[in-house]
Formats: sequence, C-alpha cells, structure tokens
Amino acid sequence: MTNPPICNYEGSDYQKSFWEQGGRAYEDRAEAIALKRMLPKFGKLMLELGAGAGRNTPRYAGFERIVVLDYSTTQLAQAQERLGRSDKYIYVAADVYRLPFLDGLFDSATMIRVLHHMADAPRALAQVRNVLQPGAVFILEFANKLNFKAMMRYLIGKQKWSPFTLEPVEFVELNFDFHPKAVRQWLAGLGFSIEKTLTVSHFRLGLLKRLIPAGLLAALDGLFQPTGALWQFTPSVFVKAKMGGENKQREIPLEVLDLFKCPECGGEDLQDKTDHLLCPSCQSRWAAHDGIYDFRETMK
Repeated sequence: MTNPPICNYEGSDYQKSFWEQGGRAYEDRAEAIALKRMLPKFGKLMLELGAGAGRNTPRYAGFERIVVLDYSTTQLAQAQERLGRSDKYIYVAADVYRLPFLDGLFDSATMIRVLHHMADAPRALAQVRNVLQPGAVFILEFANKLNFKAMMRYLIGKQKWSPFTLEPVEFVELNFDFHPKAVRQWLAGLGFSIEKTLTVSHFRLGLLKRLIPAGLLAALDGLFQPTGALWQFTPSVFVKAKMGGENKQREIPLEVLDLFKCPECGGEDLQDKTDHLLCPSCQSRWAAHDGIYDFRETMK
C-alpha cells in the first residue's frame, strides 16, 4: 500500500520562528490549559505524536516514560536540547502512517497540531488505535473547518469551499481542516469513545493579541473552552477519547528495544547492532544514531 505524502519539517526552525518569535504565546498558553484539563495525572508510557522540538513534552511530566516522535530528526535534535537525554525520553523518527511499535503498548497518546498535515486522517488515526492499550486515553487536536471565520467568508461569497460539509479541505498543500462531526465519526468507527471536547483559540485575532496580554487572553480562552461540549466554532478543537476493548493491558517492556516492531514486516524481535536495529525476519536495518531511533526508511 502506497503511503500518503508526508509533511517534513527537516531543517526547519519551526519552534523558534513560529512559536518563540511568531507571536504565538497566547495559543501556546491556551493549549496548555486544554491539555491540563484532559491529561491523566499520571501514567506509565506516553506516545507524543508529532512532538516537534518538544514544546508540549514537559506538560506530560506525570508519565514515567515518554516516546517523543516526529518525522524530522532536526526537530528531535532540538527536543533533545530542550529535554535532555535520560531514560524518561525515547526519541523516535517515524511515519505516523506506519508506527514502529508493538500493538496495545501505550496507556496514553497525544497528537497536537499534527492531524492537519494528514492527507489520510482515518488511516493515521487507525495506526494510533493499534498501539494503544484498552482503556488508554488519546488527546487529539485538529484544525476545524467549521470555524466562525470560515462560515462568515463562505456566506458572503469570499470563500468557495463550504465549511458545513464533512469532507476535509486542503487550504494549503498538506494543510487540512476537518469537520468536527467527521472526526467524531472516524474515532467512533475505530472504537474510541469521546469523553470531553474543548474549543481552543477563541481569540486568534492579531488585533486582540496585540492589545491584550497573552496570559489574560489565554485565561479568557480557558473560560470558554468547555463550551466545546455544545458547539465547535473555533479554529482549534481538542478531543479526549478513550480506547475501548477488553481490559487486558499489555505489560510495558523495561528495555527500549522491546517497544519496537519492524515497520516493513511487523517483526517484533529487533536486534541492537550499535548503529542500527536489525529485523531478523526481513533483514531491514533501521538507523540508531545520536540517541534517535530512525524508522523512516531502511538503511542502504
């Protein structure tokens, strides 16, 4: 099966240019409020999908171990600089469409500002479902096509695509907005039950961000976030979903090597060869360099 196209941030200074110097302090603080409301207080093994440079990773401090996953090794190197190297963090470069982990492994996962890059969102969500334990919590953020600005632009004729239809809209290459109902349907079809919905970034307007301090604006945003249980008209929506199934949780391996399976053949007995991991089943070799396990492409 051919993989959908990948949005690759290799070589990007996204953390610095977008978050630190891009006037996004309000959005960052508003997302922190939403995560605090949804995150379990503690857990064994968290999967952070699309972690980038580790902006949100410190907010998962209640988990014993965190797999920090991104497609870009540049972003992961920046995450290492931010978080350090310890047994708590496992840095993995991988494609969300073919995750290199054992099934039923994680007791929690987050995917924040990542789904909007997925050309095949249901396929990506199915991969997340596969690696979660029964009863695991999955916190998903998605870009909402049914936002107030899009509705107004459509109604006055300044926008061709309808925000009211269920199909995703690609407004820029590999940047998609999704209808909340469609996301709920995908999650339900995969066996998730939705426990909480929050609307985030109610005040994502340049004028407001210039006039009102980021902390105050985020606090106001926090007051409105619970209205997501009733309607979703903000550009960003957070969903807390719970994995269904029988409560037969898999024992979490103590060794990092035992977390992985081969993305090529699914083999679970990868061998550590110092600078790479070898799959004895299909002979695929996966690079392991400078603290990052790279499962994007097999070594030549």
